[in-house]
Amino acid sequence: MKKLFLSLALLPLMAIAGNVKSPNGNIELKFSVDQTGRPVYEMSYKGRAVVKPSFLGLELAKDKHASAGLNETDLMDGFSIKDEKLSEFDETWQPVWGETKNIRNHYNELAVTLQQKQRREIIIRFRVYDDGIGLRYEFPQQQNLNYFLIKEEHTEFAMAGDHTAWWLPGDYDTQEQETQECKLSEIREKMKTAVNWDNSSVAVFSPTGVQTSLQMKSNDGLYINIHEAACLDYATMHLELVDAATKALTTKLGGGSNAYTPNPTASKYPLPQPFTFVSHLTPDATGLKGCMQTPCTTPWRTVMVSDDARDMLSSNLILNLNEPCKIEDTSWIHPTKYCGVWWEMIVGRGNWHYTNDFPSIQLDNIDWTKVKPNGTHCANNETVKRYIDFAAKNGLDEVLVEGWNVGWEDWANMWKRDVFDFVTPYPDFDIKMLNDYAHSKGVKILMHHETSSSTQNYERHIKEAYDLMNKYGYDAVKTGYVGDIIPRGDHHYSQSMNNHYLYVIKEAAKHHIMVNSHEATRPTGLCRTYPNLVGGESARGTEYEAFGGNRPDHTCILPFTRLQGGPMDYTPGIFETQLSTWSKNTSWVRTTICGQLALYLTMYSPLQMAADLPENYERADLAPAFQFIRDVACDWDDSKYLEAEPADYITVARKAKGTDNWFVGGKCDENGHKTTIKLDFLDKGKKYDCTIYADAKDAHYEKNPKAFTITKRVVKQGDVLKINEAPGGGFAVSIIAK
Repeated sequence: MKKLFLSLALLPLMAIAGNVKSPNGNIELKFSVDQTGRPVYEMSYKGRAVVKPSFLGLELAKDKHASAGLNETDLMDGFSIKDEKLSEFDETWQPVWGETKNIRNHYNELAVTLQQKQRREIIIRFRVYDDGIGLRYEFPQQQNLNYFLIKEEHTEFAMAGDHTAWWLPGDYDTQEQETQECKLSEIREKMKTAVNWDNSSVAVFSPTGVQTSLQMKSNDGLYINIHEAACLDYATMHLELVDAATKALTTKLGGGSNAYTPNPTASKYPLPQPFTFVSHLTPDATGLKGCMQTPCTTPWRTVMVSDDARDMLSSNLILNLNEPCKIEDTSWIHPTKYCGVWWEMIVGRGNWHYTNDFPSIQLDNIDWTKVKPNGTHCANNETVKRYIDFAAKNGLDEVLVEGWNVGWEDWANMWKRDVFDFVTPYPDFDIKMLNDYAHSKGVKILMHHETSSSTQNYERHIKEAYDLMNKYGYDAVKTGYVGDIIPRGDHHYSQSMNNHYLYVIKEAAKHHIMVNSHEATRPTGLCRTYPNLVGGESARGTEYEAFGGNRPDHTCILPFTRLQGGPMDYTPGIFETQLSTWSKNTSWVRTTICGQLALYLTMYSPLQMAADLPENYERADLAPAFQFIRDVACDWDDSKYLEAEPADYITVARKAKGTDNWFVGGKCDENGHKTTIKLDFLDKGKKYDCTIYADAKDAHYEKNPKAFTITKRVVKQGDVLKINEAPGGGFAVSIIAK
């Protein structure tokens, strides 16, 4: 590891302003304090405004327990600059798993210590990289600022124009919405139809509130992304747009009790100008946005910028702003390719629950050996053995089994606290026999823990549950948080829930268990610090193809938004796109088969699922395409984004970890795409066996989704591949060194 820390300057006491540039000089950040003592920053890229002058600060809630009312004074204004420090940092580190073997962490830093008249101090720290900035608030331990309550954080991001934005409705409980695309000025009107109120838990807070990671593009070609990094012991941040109507409107739109609340940007501080985003934290059950004790810090607020969309996808800004790995022995953490008992239940052909005899159940009062089975329970010995055999035959590492444990009969009652005990299997799931059988085939079973959002119940059982996993050799768990949070009134993205998710990750690490979290908060790069967090959902995944479908451009947006903070368990690989051919479900998957293959590369994750049924992969007309899923890696030494445009197309080449083999994938929207790939990244003098999985000439995500071709040839450095991607389609290429 190469590491450099160099103090460049210690500026005089009470300096008026400071500025810092990125190592390559393209990004400049300026900081000052205005005449009222409010901190102000601005950011530019190659001389073009990215963030216009924007205020920083935190509004505090009155604490009835505070002495002398000290905590009633906000951390918003009345500041003077006590000192400023500039420094440079440069290191190269290696992730346990990732898109590249080495990651460079190189930035210039400005740390500004601010002091109020009440003798309270905070530090605002800026790190300026070649691809963006991170800023955070730091609160040293001090006599006059010990415990404090956050009413709202007021970090502003004043945009330089009416950018095009790709956004999700701001929501305290779900990210499982369709991405919207429009100008900033159009968000309020588009919000009226943007929300899926039928989701299991919805809490949209504003007609101009959006989620991070927010991707934008300016009229003059700048790509701008706002997100956060290292969200620890703090509430998840949303963004609220100040538009021309913000001061006048507190519109309440559809959705009953989960309708919009009155405009939360309103406070005693003046609203900024239109096209400004203001941070908006997720409240807890009491309405507070944070309960803090010094010394402490906020997460990093991040702004990425480039005039090349590919830089958005290759950036390591979020990871670099997280702390290094805290797990000493990481040898048990490994990329995983899996299949599982899941898709047939999602589509509706089978069930998670074992019996139909009870309208509700209490776990301690039932003798399950005497219960009549419903005959549609999928997590049974015969079915699971079938998946184990399929995984062993095709080189898949693990088999996910959902619905194995008692309690699913009334789990959808979202207010039930004690739903599962996470250790008792149904009578038709012989946990010892199945694990012995799986291990004899060189396969493991992937545990499933649906908490039904009852966090107290999960924490009460977690040690016993993880001990059971250790006993039977499970090394990974898929957790779920469907429904409204219990304790009642809390939200999925509050400070307390973020602490719960981290507690699960830490406890799992003690048991050498990897975590794949679903319905949890969106990731902020914590997988660097805790690499046993190998995946998550936190977005609208493949399951929605069975609930009405995802647009063809959906997976051309997510890498710019959801995947900025960490890998997604998108569960790709659906080959039979017409679900009615094997079920009563009339939905259909809006990609071609080659579009599905491309997702194993364009939707990066060290955890990849072959999500379709074994019988579909084994069909004579589809089986040849499954070879790519068998071959493609999950861990990489190098990644090169060759083409990218949000919502239109993504093309990426990746080099498999510890090999000379490359895999290339491209995914496009409903308009199709023609790609030209120059194989300049191959090693000079070597020859490679190249297999191209491409959409057939007449392929189309609606009209002919299963039409594909497979072409084989020998290639070398400098060769060119020209591939046509069908509407809603894509391609996948394996390039294996000879």
